[in-house]
Amino acid sequence: MSNRMKQAVVSAVVVATLAGGAVGMAQGFGGGRWRGTSAGPSLPGEVAEALLEALVGPDGEYTAYALYSAVIDKHGPVQPYATIRDSEARHIAALQRQLDKYGIEYPTENPYLGLVEAPEDLQEAARAWVDGEIANIEMYNLFLEVMKDYPDITRVFVNLRRASLQSHLPAFQLAAERGGALEGGAGSAACDGCSSACEDEKGGCDHQGQVGRSRCRP
Repeated sequence: MSNRMKQAVVSAVVVATLAGGAVGMAQGFGGGRWRGTSAGPSLPGEVAEALLEALVGPDGEYTAYALYSAVIDKHGPVQPYATIRDSEARHIAALQRQLDKYGIEYPTENPYLGLVEAPEDLQEAARAWVDGEIANIEMYNLFLEVMKDYPDITRVFVNLRRASLQSHLPAFQLAAERGGALEGGAGSAACDGCSSACEDEKGGCDHQGQVGRSRCRP
């Protein structure tokens, strides 16, 4: 799938999610379960939208998980995709906990799964996800300005940005240099390895700034 086609698919899902809500998703993308409650403290519109977009937006965590899944479906459990996809699942869970906390409705099923395709060539995929991780980092940089009055959400965003900057991006840069994939221990060590508890407001991820070296602090 070309970058243009991928962006079209992703943008269509985002529009249905952010503008149409559950009804838009049901009509445009075959339904799916939504979760949300009016309980809990409310957030200003700009803050709520940024929190939701971090999950479902074009540079967000659902998108990344679906695209890494497409690579694995097409090329097998290649690294660093397999390990980073596991990390993305934890990132998704961390954002979902914040959305639940503030009663913001969101799709519980990833709307991108099955709608995006992997490149034919792993080299192209690795290069594309160098750009993708940079876009993810820039998204969090932008949204952190919006979240400045919400230290709990800020902490989550800082931790997720750190994972992209200090673990995922170097892994894909290394993969691009090595023909598109990492082998053996280098592949499995290329990712952040933080637990979901370390990625939410209960703790922080202390990455060492080197591929394959990270630890969580309480």
